[in-house]
Amino acid sequence: MPIRYKLVQRKDFTKGAPADGKRFYAQLVSNGTVSLDELCESIAEETAQTSADVKSIFDRLPRVLRRHLGEGRNVQMGEFGSIRPTLGSQGSLTKKDFNAATMMKKPGMVFTPGKLLQKMRDDATFLRVKDPDEETTGDSESPDEI
Repeated sequence: MPIRYKLVQRKDFTKGAPADGKRFYAQLVSNGTVSLDELCESIAEETAQTSADVKSIFDRLPRVLRRHLGEGRNVQMGEFGSIRPTLGSQGSLTKKDFNAATMMKKPGMVFTPGKLLQKMRDDATFLRVKDPDEETTGDSESPDEI
């Protein structure tokens, strides 16, 4: 299934662009949200677990991730992917000048999708959704529009 997008006009941030310059950029068109309950039901249908069992696992996952990521460990979650902590700071000219209290940036996390999710991303196609006020003619700009 293609990823749906629309074109929106925003300020042009390209090098050398005029101050009032604008460009069109792709913006994702969401197809809704899957609630945690719906996700748990979907997983329960494909496993021997109940929806409540699946939900209890999701409820515990952030606490377990917090503990392991807080210890500086990478967390591998099979086909889902992995999460690892990241760190950054400002630089100092000497080791003695480095002050962690003022030079450290907020720690982050990086999610790397597993092979199945990477394949979905790599195989993605795109479908442009036209605005209702946009003229529609028999000649479409490109075959990826609706």
